[in-house]
Amino acid sequence: MKWSLRIGRLAGIDVFVHLTFPLLLAWIGVSYYLERRVLADAFGAIAFVILLFGIVVLHELGHALTARRFGIPTRDITLLPIGGVARLEKMPEEPGTEFLVAVAGPAVNVALAAVCAALLFGLGLPLIDESPDLITGNPLRSLLWVNIALAVFNMIPAFPMDGGRVLRAMLALRLEYTRATQIAAYVGQALALVFGLVGLLWNPFLLFIAFFVWI
Repeated sequence: MKWSLRIGRLAGIDVFVHLTFPLLLAWIGVSYYLERRVLADAFGAIAFVILLFGIVVLHELGHALTARRFGIPTRDITLLPIGGVARLEKMPEEPGTEFLVAVAGPAVNVALAAVCAALLFGLGLPLIDESPDLITGNPLRSLLWVNIALAVFNMIPAFPMDGGRVLRAMLALRLEYTRATQIAAYVGQALALVFGLVGLLWNPFLLFIAFFVWI
């Protein structure tokens, strides 16, 4: 992908980070610093975001390794401010294969969430904290809810997100593939409008998600 820098290689797949990613880190760091004028807050926030995107890499690796089992190689994985993208050499031709490749990413998040929940249970700690701040709260608890959020969010049926690809795969079981793609795309664009509206009223970050889904 253009404007990206290679940062490593996992399971034979190159991992890139888009050059806009440091802008996200800077914005997060400045935002947390301005709250209390404490540098430790800024560094802690940046470290948490980097950890979060490490989870995103594992999510995308789930897609890539599942696709590899069906003979579909992955060109690379790129981290963007809005998430990650695993670029497959080709799209799965069978609906069942596309379904499995699509759900593999959220399945990684579910597995990670289960591990975090088990560790919290083993330590005798509650799964829910009174403090809603993911960065300043218990790291295990934060990772638990981050993974749950990623799994749920990615399964929203907004093509080309994972849920949208699952929707297309299910539609393709009964419809011609092009028609299934069109319906999934229309559903995705409708949800993009919802994301955009919510972004305007509540969270500007959703505007980036809306733009990505729409185009």
